Amino acid sequence: MTESLSFLLGNYYGFQVRWLLWGRMKFSIIFEFQCDDVSPEGERETLLSCVDQAVFAEQMGFDRIWAVEHHSLTHYAHMSAPEIFLTWVAAKTKRIRIGHGVVCMPFGYNHPLRVAERVGMLDSLSGGRLDVGAGRGATAMEMSGFGVDKDDTYPQVKESLQILSQCWQNDEFEWDGSIQISPRSVIPRPLQLPHPPLYMACTKDQTVRLAAEYGVGALVLGFSGPTQVQTLREIYDEAIATRDPDSCISKQPTNFLSALCPTIVLDDAEEAFQIGARGQKFFAESIQHWNLGTPLPETVPPEIDIRNAVSDAKEQVEAFMVEGGHPVPAISASTSPFNVDHAYGNKNDAIEYVAQLQSAGADEIMCIMQMGGVPHEAAMETIRQYGEYVIPHFSDS
Repeated sequence: MTESLSFLLGNYYGFQVRWLLWGRMKFSIIFEFQCDDVSPEGERETLLSCVDQAVFAEQMGFDRIWAVEHHSLTHYAHMSAPEIFLTWVAAKTKRIRIGHGVVCMPFGYNHPLRVAERVGMLDSLSGGRLDVGAGRGATAMEMSGFGVDKDDTYPQVKESLQILSQCWQNDEFEWDGSIQISPRSVIPRPLQLPHPPLYMACTKDQTVRLAAEYGVGALVLGFSGPTQVQTLREIYDEAIATRDPDSCISKQPTNFLSALCPTIVLDDAEEAFQIGARGQKFFAESIQHWNLGTPLPETVPPEIDIRNAVSDAKEQVEAFMVEGGHPVPAISASTSPFNVDHAYGNKNDAIEYVAQLQSAGADEIMCIMQMGGVPHEAAMETIRQYGEYVIPHFSDS
């Protein structure tokens, strides 16, 4: 195949992928690789369960899986090498899209050229199924291990995205910015040219607005629920409508909002709630441990109603922050992960909640069920019920 024909086919295939991407509402799963058992044996068992869930997601009609990147955040996220996890899943699947949700793009974590090389390789091997999200990796634990300065994270994420969007436009690429790249070929090239679809992790108004201005998709990763998703959607759309087209990082902007959906779905709605809310409590306590220095998650005995345990845990975090002199808005933002009013219940409960997210403006429902302490069997049953009941309900929406 000649180089020009290869380039044309790549662009055509990329167009086809993008056309498919923005049809009906999409369903995905995001993997943090959370571990309640952090022994080597428990860690590996959890990792293999994540793989099984991702492969099963394709069988049950999900459109995409996302994998985070975090470093040294024990319990909260053991997904330190998502490119390997995604490659492993891609090799075991045929259709489902695979997404970096996200790559930590400050230069200390990942040099932009290394990001591009891995993106090109994985997109080619997967048949053009890759999506690439960018994130800051701004916990103190992570930044200290890689020599990252918090003040550099926003500009370096932007510059990395700019490099990724331009490095395959010509046979030779060079860059003269805060980082210098001498003329060279960036190989291998992805199947989706000029680059795979780009996204950015968004947890607050500012980052949603930046995603719109950059022309990249927004991965809304908060636990606040449909009302907050609607607010962020309005911010995103307004910024898209008023942005300077020249400010877009890519010549092919991705206008797309994916909303987090914590969920466990079983025939027994109360059992699903108890399992899901326990997992979310683990999630909330583990991330606040790394953000605030609060204690690591505690197991909730089965005889205790998780509603009471979550309420108590939220109050403990609030008290910890008050003692530390944090302002009320910061306290409110830090305790939002303790909101357990999500898609925990039976299939009808899930359909109702997903409909609220759809009405709020979500283009994609990003399910999270792999949380610490959630049994593998409960996650697999949730995926099955989504495939048999929830996804078909919205197939024509």
